[in-house]
Amino acid sequence: MAEVEASTAASGGDRLRKASGGVLCAFTLLLIGVLAFSIRLFSVIKYESVIHEFDPYFNYRVTQFLSKSGIYEFWNWFDDRTWYPLGRVIGGTVYPGLTLTAGTIWWLLNSINIPLSVETVCVFTAPIFSANASWATYLLTKEAKGHGAGLMAATILAMVPSYISRSVAGSYDNEAVAIFALIFTFYLYVKTLNTGSLFYATLNALSYFYMVCSWGGYTFIINLIPMHVLLCIITGRYSSRLYIAYAPLVVLGTLLAALVPVVGFNAVLTSEHFASFLVFIILHVVALVYFIKGLLTPRLFKVAMTFVLTVGLALCFAAVAILVALVASSPTKGWSGRSLSLLDPTYANKYIPIIASVSEHQPPTWPSYFMDINVLAFLVPAGIISCFLPLSDASSFLVLYLVTSVYFSGVMVRLMLVLAPAACILSGIALSEAFNVLTRSMKFQRPRSDDGLPAAEDITPGTSSTAVTIAKSGNITKEKTENVSKGRPSKKNRKEKEWVGSSPVRPDMEEKLCVLPAEASAMGILFLIILCGLYVVHCVWAAAEAYSAPSIVLTSHSHEGLHVFDDFRESYAWLRHNTEVDDKVASWWDYGYQTTAMANRTVIVDNNTWNNTHIATVGTAMSSPEKAAWEIFNSLDVKYVLVVFGGLIGYPSDDINKFLWMVRIGSGEFPHIKEEDYLRDGNYRVDAQGTPTTLNCLMYKLCYYRFVETDGKGFDRARRYEIGRKHFKLTHFEEVFTTHHWMVRIYKLKPQKNRIRGKLKLKSSSKASSMRKGAGKKNPWQ
Repeated sequence: MAEVEASTAASGGDRLRKASGGVLCAFTLLLIGVLAFSIRLFSVIKYESVIHEFDPYFNYRVTQFLSKSGIYEFWNWFDDRTWYPLGRVIGGTVYPGLTLTAGTIWWLLNSINIPLSVETVCVFTAPIFSANASWATYLLTKEAKGHGAGLMAATILAMVPSYISRSVAGSYDNEAVAIFALIFTFYLYVKTLNTGSLFYATLNALSYFYMVCSWGGYTFIINLIPMHVLLCIITGRYSSRLYIAYAPLVVLGTLLAALVPVVGFNAVLTSEHFASFLVFIILHVVALVYFIKGLLTPRLFKVAMTFVLTVGLALCFAAVAILVALVASSPTKGWSGRSLSLLDPTYANKYIPIIASVSEHQPPTWPSYFMDINVLAFLVPAGIISCFLPLSDASSFLVLYLVTSVYFSGVMVRLMLVLAPAACILSGIALSEAFNVLTRSMKFQRPRSDDGLPAAEDITPGTSSTAVTIAKSGNITKEKTENVSKGRPSKKNRKEKEWVGSSPVRPDMEEKLCVLPAEASAMGILFLIILCGLYVVHCVWAAAEAYSAPSIVLTSHSHEGLHVFDDFRESYAWLRHNTEVDDKVASWWDYGYQTTAMANRTVIVDNNTWNNTHIATVGTAMSSPEKAAWEIFNSLDVKYVLVVFGGLIGYPSDDINKFLWMVRIGSGEFPHIKEEDYLRDGNYRVDAQGTPTTLNCLMYKLCYYRFVETDGKGFDRARRYEIGRKHFKLTHFEEVFTTHHWMVRIYKLKPQKNRIRGKLKLKSSSKASSMRKGAGKKNPWQ
């Protein structure tokens, strides 16, 4: 009776311990979510609630339209304010996940009488989903290495600078929700691998569908998961759970992906998706082999194997032949330009300068890794080792995820964002294992008199962990044997007694402990705490200083204090209040989204960059002399030209520094523009050493017009030298507005002069004929 009461009390204690552990884990996750949300609010606290960067302004404008007009109008919206005179069908050319998510949040809040504006919802969408991403990271890591590693990984992800850079308050871009969808899809895949549940497999396909709606990076998922399935097949880890985890994802996920208008039939026609179909065929061949093996005798199985392999190889060759034929029929071999840039880092520089011109498409430098992931770069190798002890399907997936993301982040700095979750998960596993070993060592060496375990002073640094393990296991086994012998003896108990008497350790009860000296354990824990503290300090600094400033409002510090440069909004406000509603504004494509959203004016090109010829036309105009540029802009019905200039305040990301990309993109469509005409000895300069072509082009004139009046010398603080051509006049453009710090300058095209008939009399017929030949309108595109 006493034994029953004791066992009942022990089971009750276990349940209480599990319940309290669950409550503590839930409370910790809540704090992690609060941390992830609050650390991204520095931009609002230091500046104001404003949309950041360039692309988020387009997303904000689309969300405004969705909230006002509804979902059906959104799908059929033709935007005539962009890409004049072509326009753009918004519903079929955007990934709608972010817009629909923010629109749904706005609708729910207003339906329960919380009247927030659309802008406010857009500003705080990214911090909200960063908390969701932290919780998804916990779930994914827990499936591989337990609760402790999951909590550690979630905490690290909540603060990692690489993720903060794309999810601060106001960063209303696709990645704001896509990273959560990416991690959650991986979690559901690993969960299905561990459980073999068709329910989780269906949820996995739905999560993948949300990822497809949110970001073009969904192709990373549909290639990484097939790679892991193929790795499991090759290493002999095939199981029914693997089939359930993968087959529904390919079938249901592809069908759902085809429903997204921007993807459509590309889900089955482009090369980015072919790997998933090929692995799908291989998986079914392997499943058929295992199924036949369970039905037939070994002799018949060999015969059947020969037949299955013959048919399977024939089908595989047929599928490969079809894929090769489809790929060969495409000039880009079925790959998109950005995908080819990832597979061949030199491809964009050779063939697609519009992709290479984007700063976030450049390869990262080594310091950027330490800036964005900091100490995680040193913890990741330890996490990889921990994943192999022991190796499971879940841990092998995490290692594969890390390896592929490291490669892609090395090609394109923007994909550091994909590396961040993998680095956080592996680092969380490493820290959890390290803390587990160190705290366990200190706990084991604590003096105890009631259980027969050796005290701390009895364990010398030379004592092996095996000996300590034997002592502990022997005591546990002996105690259990004594308790069992009090009841009715059985054959099993007799065998256990005999076994205990012959050997001090039982294999299934042996606990492999790595016991370190108490001093070493304490020093190790202190070192890890300091390392984590330095990581926290770096993350807070990055969130507060490096990544909180919105690009539309610039700041600088000097001995006079803080300087705020609000020239962008000043210029857009001038356009909105001082120009006609149907006026067209030409600028480089970087500023198209902001001009449309904030000035509400029609633009020629914007950040969508879907029409390379249109962008090349603007680049050609900026690279041409004033008269030729006026003819190009006039043919496009342009009335105002906007340029960004940083020579007065030292702003480096202005149009002068981007000018060579305008030349390169323009020369790709119009061969009379040659890059070498703008270079002297291979260098691009705008000082006295600049080429005549550079000093006479429209971009130079619009940026440096009247610039010498600022200091009398024309010293460019961004380039740090005096400009080459200081005194000149504009004949076809007139300055209408320049912001306070000269960062944005707006010019208006002068109207063509009227011809006065009969004022000039031509006295010579030869002169008249030559004038008639010259009077023919010159083609502005040549």
